[in-house]
Order: sequence, then structure tokens, then C-alpha cells
Amino acid sequence: MTLPAIFRIVLVASTALTVPALAQDTKAKNVILLITDGAGIETWRAASYYRHGALGHEVYDAFDAKLFMSTHPLNISNTPTRSEDGKVAFEAAKLWDKAPSSATFEGKLGAYPGVFAGYDYTRADYTDSAAAATALATGVKTYNNAINWSNDDARLKHIGEHVVESGRSLGVVTTVQWTHATPAGFLAHNASRNEYAAMGKEIVDSGLASVVMGAGHPGFDKNGAATEPKDEKAYRFVGGKETWDKLVAGETPYKLIETKDDFEALAKGTLELGAKTKLLGTVQNNATTQFNREGVAGGDKLANQPSLATMTKGSLNLLSKDEDGFFLMVEGGAVDWAAHANNLPRIIEEQIDFNQAVETAVKWVEDHSSWDETLVIVTSDHGNGLLQGPDSNREAYAPIVNQGAGALPLVRWHSDTHTRELVPLYAKGAGSAHFLTVAQPDEGLAAYGVPAAQRVYVDNTDVFRASMKALGLEGEKAASIAN
Repeated sequence: MTLPAIFRIVLVASTALTVPALAQDTKAKNVILLITDGAGIETWRAASYYRHGALGHEVYDAFDAKLFMSTHPLNISNTPTRSEDGKVAFEAAKLWDKAPSSATFEGKLGAYPGVFAGYDYTRADYTDSAAAATALATGVKTYNNAINWSNDDARLKHIGEHVVESGRSLGVVTTVQWTHATPAGFLAHNASRNEYAAMGKEIVDSGLASVVMGAGHPGFDKNGAATEPKDEKAYRFVGGKETWDKLVAGETPYKLIETKDDFEALAKGTLELGAKTKLLGTVQNNATTQFNREGVAGGDKLANQPSLATMTKGSLNLLSKDEDGFFLMVEGGAVDWAAHANNLPRIIEEQIDFNQAVETAVKWVEDHSSWDETLVIVTSDHGNGLLQGPDSNREAYAPIVNQGAGALPLVRWHSDTHTRELVPLYAKGAGSAHFLTVAQPDEGLAAYGVPAAQRVYVDNTDVFRASMKALGLEGEKAASIAN
């Protein structure tokens, strides 16, 4: 269902009054999609409170389109069902049900009281990052575990393939392993997200992307310390030992970089690529750039890891050499890992790292491109942890409590895994108005304290459609099968 025509006209018109530059028909040369993995709205707010002491100071707060997105999968099977059995039905109104619940949600960290029926609904039938990435990258709902693979057991064509066929370049950047679910969703195909080595080999052998960056280094541990790979499994995140050895030897389409100095040189525009035109950056960590280091507190970051902002800047420097344009996906992947751990200091740390990457992307647009030729989309692939305020066990969706800049806000976790809550989506630039024209209203979003104009949401598949339309590729079939 879409918004009634009158409501859409009023919504777009009211937004245009405050942001006249809201582009509706301009074709984009570039699209930059930034995804903070596993972040519900209160995660975004927690980072802003800690960083600024108030809301409204992040760069995306001034974007043209500000709304929400649904994230549910087609079904929660781990394999193709080839049927409609188990299809997930989503009713946004059920998220806000304040009826008391005596249920218990059993998580890996312990049991979480049901409290409200709406919480129970939010914690049920959630997507994993693979199905979510597939929806964002192909416009197709599928089963959990699928990387650009349909419930009919067929390979799906993702936006990266459409983009490269159009003459543009593709880039993918993450703070977790570059074969993990979200980055793989814009690079590879597999019936199972766990086939890391196979996807890594596909990514390298295909040479589809011009830039790939992330963790998964076989020669370093979670603390960024050098280690000797014990067996073939140590190479799974980089395509297996044979693929890694070829990368190291320069026998692939990619120049391999590993050190923080090289990532920073790329960001400064001083890195020499030699005869290569494509780059694969694997940071010196087998897990994440920062989150998995020892301890649970924030601060004392690993010194040999580049920031997500640095990787984003380097990617933009390389991709922008393509005069035809590019598509870049940037993921703050470890936000999700911190949510699984209910680790407030480090989820804030990871979200701030992500927000700084968004700032880098925006600065690049304003310094080297324009909002008439570039679309920037900022969102989450799903919620995680059902982070709410300290009083949310008595008041449904009570907000977190700001303690000022540099102080952790007061919170309460209601889960330690994914949710199907509506997550924030921000967009600015060429084609950003598409989200407002297809959004549907949900007054329940008033529970988040957002203005009436923001109480609308799109589906995660609309990110694919908005990107394709902005790039002038909307004639392509969303569910087309790759050869």
C-alpha cells in the first residue's frame, strides 16, 4: 500500500518548503548507501547524546528525506522453501501494542521479560543480515541465510551487477569481514551466507568491484596482533588460502593493501597502485576493525586499524576516477555485533565511527560532486537488541535518557538479537524524493517522538528501487536472474 495521493502531495510539498533542493526527477551519476548494521532508532540517539549531548547535530539530521523502513524477510527458513509456506506477514500497528505480556524472550545472554505485546511482535520473525542485504541489493524478499539467492533456489542479480553493466564502478566497504553477510550482499551470490570462502573466491575472481575493504585477515587476530594461520579455516574470510596467496602475489585484478598507512595514503590520494586499477583492502584484523578487541569498554582503540571514515574517503578517491559514476556501499558492521553483546559503550563507539563515515561521504559530495548528481542513503538493515530507555519496562518504547556529552545514556535492553522494528532511513540528493512518494503512514511512530511528517515508512526493497531509479536503471527487472 502507498500513501493516498493527497497525503503524498502534502508531505512532499511540506518538505520542499523547508528543503527546496529535494530532487525528484534528476538522474544520479553516483549512489552512496551507508548501512549501520543492527541499529534501531535509540542506538542512533545514544551515539548522538554521547557525542553531542543532544539530538539534531548529525549530518543526516539535515537530509531531505527522513523516515523509517521495514526489514522483515520473506520467511525465516535457512534454506529455499520453493513455496509460500511460512511467509512472514508484517503489520506495523502490532509493533505498538501496549497490552501486557507474560511471555519471556530467551536470548543467548539470558531471558528478557515480554513486558508488552508489541515487544513480542518486534522480536519475532526477524530478518538476518543476509536476507536484509539481498532485499536492499536486489529488491527481492528472500529466506534468512540467502546472499542474492531466491526462495525458488535461483541466483539473483544484485545492484552491483546492474551498476557495472551501466559503465559505472562498484565499491563495498565494511568494518567486519568483507565476505560477511552485508558486504557479500553487494558482491556475491550464495544459497548460504556461511560459505565465506566460496564467496570470497567469487568476489576476487570476478573482479566485479573496483574497491573492496574490510577485515578477515588470516595473519592477524582480533586484537590486531600478527599470528600464524593455523589451517585452511583461517583463510575462509578471504576466499581460501589459494585465493589469498594470489592476492598477496599480485595475481588477481586487485592491488592488496593491509596496513593503516596504506589506507590513509589512499584517503590522502598518495597511494601508488602501480599497474592495478582495482583495490582490495584487508585490515590487519581477522574479525572487526575495533569491536572484537579485548575488554568491553570504549576507548583504547587498536592503533593499527583505519577508521571507517578513512576507508570511505579512500574508496571515494578511487571510485570517483570513473567518469561514468559509481555505487558505493559502506557498512558499520560491528554495530550489530555490539548489540548482540548488549555492549552500550562499544555500540556507541561503533555508531560514532559510522556517523563520521557519513560525514566523510557528505563532504565528498559537497567538495567534489553535487546533490544534483549524487544520491546518499543512510539507514540500518534491521534492529538489534531492542534498545530502549530505563523506564521501557513500564512505558512502551520509553526513550533512552540523555546524560550529556561524554556520558553513557541510561538504557534498557530487551533482546540480544535482531528485531523487525522500523529503522531510520535518511536520504539526500538526486532521486531522494522517491522514498517519500512510495512511503506509507504509520501513526504508531509517534512513540518515537518524531514529527508527523516522519511517521511514514518504506520497505527495505525500496532502497534497491530508489537507487535503480535514481541511476536511470529503473527499467531493469528487480528479480532478474544473473547469467
